[in-house]
Formats: sequence, C-alpha cells, structure tokens
Amino acid sequence: MMVMEPSMPQTESKYDLQEFLSGFNSDSEVVSILKRIGVRPSKALGQNFLIDQSVSESIVDSLNLSCEDTVIEIGPGLGSLTRYLVGKVRRLILIEFDRKIYGYLKDVLSDREDVQVLNQDAVNFDLREFFAEETVKVIGNLPYSSGTEIIRNFMESPSPVSLAVFMLQKEVVDRFCAVTSTKNYGLLTVMTRAFWDIERTQDLSFEPFSPKPAVGSSVIRLSPCDGDKYPPFNEKVLRRIVKCGFQERRKQLKKRLPLGDVKWVDLCAELDLSLTARAEELKITEWIEMARLIDANPLKDNPQQSNEMFDVVDGNDQVLRQVERSHVHAKNLLHRAVHVFVFNKRGELFLQKRSLLKDSSPGLWDSSASGHLDVGEDYPDAAVRELDEELGIMQEVDFICSIKPSERTGWEFVHLFKCEHGGPFNFPYSEIACGEFFTTEMIENWISKRPEDFASGFIECWKSYR
Repeated sequence: MMVMEPSMPQTESKYDLQEFLSGFNSDSEVVSILKRIGVRPSKALGQNFLIDQSVSESIVDSLNLSCEDTVIEIGPGLGSLTRYLVGKVRRLILIEFDRKIYGYLKDVLSDREDVQVLNQDAVNFDLREFFAEETVKVIGNLPYSSGTEIIRNFMESPSPVSLAVFMLQKEVVDRFCAVTSTKNYGLLTVMTRAFWDIERTQDLSFEPFSPKPAVGSSVIRLSPCDGDKYPPFNEKVLRRIVKCGFQERRKQLKKRLPLGDVKWVDLCAELDLSLTARAEELKITEWIEMARLIDANPLKDNPQQSNEMFDVVDGNDQVLRQVERSHVHAKNLLHRAVHVFVFNKRGELFLQKRSLLKDSSPGLWDSSASGHLDVGEDYPDAAVRELDEELGIMQEVDFICSIKPSERTGWEFVHLFKCEHGGPFNFPYSEIACGEFFTTEMIENWISKRPEDFASGFIECWKSYR
C-alpha cells in the first residue's frame, strides 16, 4: 500500500501580488513600501525608483517582447519595470543585489512559476546557461556606480543576449553613443559598438524617480551587429590598440600604438589616414581595419583552401589516393579528421564558435579545436597541430576514442583527443569567431534544447565522449 506523505502547509505571502502589479505613482507610496520592507534608499546602490508608469511601460515596450522570450531584469527594485514583464514572457529572471528587496520580490512573486528571483551581483552573474535559450533579452535600471561593469559582463563576446534595454546615467550613455572627434568618444564607444548597434531611445529628467537622482538618465537599446557589418577581426588585438590609443588621447597614434612589424607609414597609406592622426579621429571601421592589419596571427586571412589536398581512405581507414578538398566534400569521399576537447582545471570544456568564413558549419559551436589531417599526417600529430593553429597553444593530447564516418561527421574518420589548458587562447578570426568554457551540464542542456546551434560533428564527438 502506498503511504501518502502529509502536504506541507503553504506560507501565506506578506505582500499582495495585485497591489504589486498595480504599481505606485508618488514619493509617498515609495516611502511607504520601503518602510514596510525595512529599506533606506542607498546612493551607492543607485536606488532611485521609477514612479512614472508611462515611462516604465515605454521602456519595456522597447524590448519588443514575445511570449517565447527569456528576459533577465537587472536591479528590479520595487518592480517598476517588472510589473510590465510578469506574465508576458516564457521565463523571467530577476537579479536583485539588495537582500531586503530580494526578500520582498521573492515573497510577492512566490506563486509565479515563470518568475525566478535571485540575490546576486549582476557584475558577476554567470550567463553561460542562457546560451541554451532561444531568445534572451535583458532590461534594467542600472546602478550608476556599476552600470558599465554590468554591461560589460552581459554584452562582452560571446553573449547569449539578442536585445538589451538599459537605463543609465546620461553621461555614460553619451560615451556609448559618442561620435568621432568628441571628448566622449573613447575605448567604451569603440569596443561596445564593434559588436552592438546602440540607439538612445529617450532622455529622462529627475521627475520620474523617487528619491530624485543628482544626475540625468538616458535609456539605450543594444542589438548585435549584423554579421556582415564589419569584417572579421581579433577582439584582443582591437582592444589592445584602442586602449593604448586612448590612454593619452591627445598624442599622435604613431607614438602610442604597439605596431609589431607593421610600419605606421604603411598603415596610414592603407587606411588613408593622416600621419599625425589621433585616437579620437579614427572611426570604428578604421580601428577594426587597423586591428586586422596589425594582427600577427599567420592564419588570420587563411580560411580553408578549396585546392587543399586530403588523403582519401577506404572503409578500413586505409589511404587510397590524394584528392582536392572541394572534390572530397562534394563527392562525400571518406577522409580523416581530428577533434580535440580542451578542459580547464574545473572540468569545463572550451567550445569555439566557428567563423562565418568557414565553408562548413559557419557560425555554429564546435569542439575546442578540429580539422583535417594533412597528406601523410597521423592523427596525434594533427591534433597537436590544430591546437597550435586554432588556439595558439602547444599541448600534448590524450586519445579518447575513434568515430566511424557518417553523414553527421561529414564522412570523416574522426579521432577524438583531450588535454587540459585554461587559456588564454589566441585564435585566427578566419577560423574562430569566439569561444567560452562550459560545464558538462550546460552543454547537455544546450544540446537537448538547441542542437541546431552545434556542428553535427561535435555532437557526434560529444555523444561518444559521454
């Protein structure tokens, strides 16, 4: 006979959900609810609460919500934006730093299965699990003291975010939206807009807030740049030269930039720049092209060649003859490849996102490193070579398993290897767009939800490994 466990009594909420959803419209209402919660607004935390519901609604409207969206709200506070999100999306995650306000939100929203309330610092929030979500959007009235750090965490490549709307200090927004030859144009401008299109949607006075902030606010909307807006480039190289250039922005760039073997006069001729150019004078397109020219990676402009020769093999992996790459792929001839899984000390696996320049699976996530065997090359040597070429590391590898050819592997005999390395990595933009370490659980969940995000060869390797 089955024994039924007694049900646990439901704890009654101290706060009313309908009251929460109806909102507040005055300083006195804010003071009242803060007193009930036991909170004094903190300047350090940027606790200036929106009290104009029309402003709140317009900010949320700019997020273009869909019922299938996953939305992360940063700093929900008393819920001025939250109330226009609840029930409108598939999943809503609220990140609240203040412990008491977190408790309030947790209590009032306890019956909402579609809402998750977290007491965390958005500066260090781990976004990796959200790559498994179809559409991830972010919204927040960001604290002015840490707003740029939060944006960097959420928007730095690679990011799962497809759209973001933030309210920030107006002076910071001026830097995001600055144009060349102005005092606000700098590192923040270039490095953000190299990856994101930014639109200022509105400027706000002090009036919609309680308590009133000492500075003005603006709202910006960020969406990823189209894949063809800029040519592929090495983010690390771009950041290095832009940072150096703007450290002493009034000095001529020829006295500031780490050019390596490239001569300044040749760069200027190639980019049609003045020899006396300064950092603030360069457009984002010129910074990117300069990064491409300075990049010393030997494979930076060498995507796969159609006339590259491969060993074609029989069903027993015995070499028959040598055939050009394009013909091998076109005719689905059996050939050889390696995949390498690079783990860090925490057991997390590094995945690369394939460059859009690749002829197979462009823009999809793949093994840490992978590639075809050169003519006459053996599998272990190929694995070590691919690590060097794609990640810039010299590392011994351990054999995991072999995988027979199929349509899923691209008709390749695959040998899978592993090694341990925590980075950093230096990869050519012709091969890899970006990369990140993920836990086993994250990868399992991601593949189960969105297998289309991955190269099929990696999925076969993952199945064999697991």
